[in-house]
Amino acid sequence: MNSTSSRTRFTRAAVAGIALTGLLSACGGSGDGDPSASGPVTLPFWGWANGQDAVVEAFNASHQDIQLKYTKVTDQLTMQKQLTNAVKAKDAPCLIQNTAEYVTSWVSQGALADITQYVGPSKDKFNPGSWAGSQVQGRVYGVPTSSSPNFTIYRSDVFEKYGLEAPATWDDFIAVGKELNKHGVKITNFAGEDPSTLEVLAMQAGAHWYSIDGNAWKVDFQDAGTLKAAKVIQDIIDTDLNSTLSFADYAAVQRNYDEGGTVTRQISTWQMAGMVQNFTKSYGKWALSPWPAFTGEAPKTPAGTNLTGSVTLVSKQCAHPKQAAEAALWMSTDPAAVKTMASPETGNGVMPALADSDAYVAESIPEKLLGSDYQPAQQVVRDSLGTVTTDWTFGPNWTAMFTELQSGWAKVVSKEQKVTELLAHMQKWTVDDLKSRGIDAKG
Repeated sequence: MNSTSSRTRFTRAAVAGIALTGLLSACGGSGDGDPSASGPVTLPFWGWANGQDAVVEAFNASHQDIQLKYTKVTDQLTMQKQLTNAVKAKDAPCLIQNTAEYVTSWVSQGALADITQYVGPSKDKFNPGSWAGSQVQGRVYGVPTSSSPNFTIYRSDVFEKYGLEAPATWDDFIAVGKELNKHGVKITNFAGEDPSTLEVLAMQAGAHWYSIDGNAWKVDFQDAGTLKAAKVIQDIIDTDLNSTLSFADYAAVQRNYDEGGTVTRQISTWQMAGMVQNFTKSYGKWALSPWPAFTGEAPKTPAGTNLTGSVTLVSKQCAHPKQAAEAALWMSTDPAAVKTMASPETGNGVMPALADSDAYVAESIPEKLLGSDYQPAQQVVRDSLGTVTTDWTFGPNWTAMFTELQSGWAKVVSKEQKVTELLAHMQKWTVDDLKSRGIDAKG
């Protein structure tokens, strides 16, 4: 929700046309080669995150039997394209940086090694939300590297000026938005190319767009949770509470926030770095509050989107999956490595995936942006880590589905169609698309 341009998705799904039984059989392997092979071994590693090269250098300096050969890929989208080509050429690297939404797709292609036996005993070192993003059907294919505290950041000076409090629920959010509208201020921004707003609110509301039912994928874009999320979004659009600035002009979006034209975002820690880098007027005028809840429900924040963290995956083509798993675990748990990646100065400013991340909270949020709210903001971040959803499933045609969702979302934002109309379209389209790929689907 309120993402940057990096949210734009890989435009074509790289999912092989296989049935669910193929997906499940892929879950059984643990990678090619001898998992007990001893070093020294050199493992190719592809990633894009700032600071990753420094972590690799530290790993190599501290390990005699395993060495990593790091290649920096331009970004997440480029990674999907290059990895597709490498898998086809049987030249995939041993270790791959990726995000949770792509894991099911890569497993469905038989591209990932099942490393459950190597990393399963370390499960308790990680928070549940991050750990869930590294597995499919209870089998583990990578090690989580970062987690996703999600919260609202808002212009405390504007709220104080109009006698408003940070909204605790989505009903409050709409009420506050209506009051701000009287003063020419928008409470949020819905970029026409970014339907992650619909995705994350549905996730929070308990929706399940994809699930496994017997030997088929079950698709449901019209369950109670999705419709509950749709109502919130439709109310915001119908009453003109949102601005509609495209992230294609990222500078304009940031300028609008900086100048107080739009005054809240539902984000995670890494997005705050972009605000600090682009603002000039509103330093010290922002505060954090919990992600709004649905009225009468306990706090719950979404996971598994661009708001969530990354995972280090192990390729099934890797000849040394045991050593690859060991390297992935080290990069996610070594205190110095974790600190490097958590800092917005030396890394990419994301929260670690560790079960106990308290020591890194202060470094992951910018005091310059928050001013007097810097100390209380740290508790908001800590609390949000305990409310992240763990039961969302990404389907095997997720990237293609999301591309179709983008097209319809643009019409929703421009009031050319209702959210419910988009959901009805996505229901039929997603089932048809899965079947066209030879994947059993119903819904």
